[in-house]
Amino acid sequence: MTERLTRLTGLAPSAKLPAFNRDKLKPGILHLGPGAFFRAHFAPYTDAALALAGGDWGIEVASLRTADVADHLNEQNGLYTMLVRDTEGTVAHVIGPILKAHVATRDPGELLARLEDPAIRIVSLTVTEKAYGFDAATGGLDLKHADIIADLANRHAPRGVIGYLVEGLARRRARGIAPFTPLSCDNLPSNGAVLKRLVLDFAGRVDAELKAWIEREVPFPSTMVDRITPASTDATYRDAEALTGRVDLAAIETEPFTQWVIEDSFANGRPQWEKAGALMVEDVSAYEKMKLRMLNGAHSLLAYLGYIGGYEFIRDVMGDSGLSALARRHMNAAASTLDPVPGIDLDAYADELIARFANKAIAHRTYQIAMDGTQKLPQRLLEPAVEALAGGSQAETYAIAVAAWMRYALGIDRNGKSYELRDPRANEIAALLVDVPHNGPTVAAALFTLPGLFPAALTGNAAWAEDVTNKLDILIQDSKLPLF
Repeated sequence: MTERLTRLTGLAPSAKLPAFNRDKLKPGILHLGPGAFFRAHFAPYTDAALALAGGDWGIEVASLRTADVADHLNEQNGLYTMLVRDTEGTVAHVIGPILKAHVATRDPGELLARLEDPAIRIVSLTVTEKAYGFDAATGGLDLKHADIIADLANRHAPRGVIGYLVEGLARRRARGIAPFTPLSCDNLPSNGAVLKRLVLDFAGRVDAELKAWIEREVPFPSTMVDRITPASTDATYRDAEALTGRVDLAAIETEPFTQWVIEDSFANGRPQWEKAGALMVEDVSAYEKMKLRMLNGAHSLLAYLGYIGGYEFIRDVMGDSGLSALARRHMNAAASTLDPVPGIDLDAYADELIARFANKAIAHRTYQIAMDGTQKLPQRLLEPAVEALAGGSQAETYAIAVAAWMRYALGIDRNGKSYELRDPRANEIAALLVDVPHNGPTVAAALFTLPGLFPAALTGNAAWAEDVTNKLDILIQDSKLPLF
């Protein structure tokens, strides 16, 4: 059997190897959530920064739920393959900064010890929006979130990300150790500010002095991250083995484009990510709003329309000239809601997005992008729709996107086959749709009442709500998507 990817010697010459001495690395970063996006974005930036600027910033990772990725990384000495795909071919990069992986469900005490260790100066996160326990209605903790409930009841033995961060900071404060910098890399607007608000909310409920210390001593920089990263498949693993000569069950694939904008506010140092192309700024908000509204908003639009239309991958959706044109039209609409973004030509950015979506080498499933819709719609589609309507626009492409999500929320494809919504509010959605006739008016009326999702400025706009309803009715009656 072919060996696992456990050492560098003997790898095929077509694989690009880490260009730094791994033996000099020391744990400095603890990353929570070592999923595909972390392995395609955060770790490669750190790899490149170490190669170009030096330093000893090693990464330990921790999974709060499943063990597979952590186990594979440990079996491979922290090494894994990143495949960069475009129409000209595939390039393999062996990524080297990861030193060790932990599984919180197996040994929560070990993770708490790492959070407490003064060597750990940054705790970064890619845990997806739903893991934060964020209540969109209040802006604070979701007191109905299972992890928040459990961790408030037993703060010293946490299981959720907010509970772990607060307990880790509490232990450092008790020992007189400088705090780590929490660094969110998830697709949330003002993700650093959101994380700070949740951590302070949690800390204030368990220890007022701890809350004051965190507020005074701990920075929460926001980030904007961008790189299309499909879920790994058997083809990913086959290609990784062909290019490295090693079996690699932690391999991931991604596109050539990558972007990272980071607010430069850290408590105790950081890697020189700017040497790897990251943009260090004072305020990331203009960049993240651009990405959430133009890229992510169009991605969601295409994912819902594509999935209900029978397209498996975004690249297939882009082969439909009507849908491709609709995506460009939506990007133009989203751009009109933005303030100027320093150094960015929004028309050129939209053209680049269209080309990235159409990259035939990237197999990004519409079903993957469609998941967690209730967590994604507000910042990607609903907030800019409110602004578009206030500015005098009819916000038609937003109406199409919302109608497409509502059609997807029915959980039945055009052939009558059921599918899972993979949404944290799936049960609530299902309850609203029980015994509701499948037509635009009844389904839209039901879903518009989902608590905390749709702003009153949208549901109260009779013309826009009617537009959503009419478009939904068309989608329910005809899966060929005759909307444009």
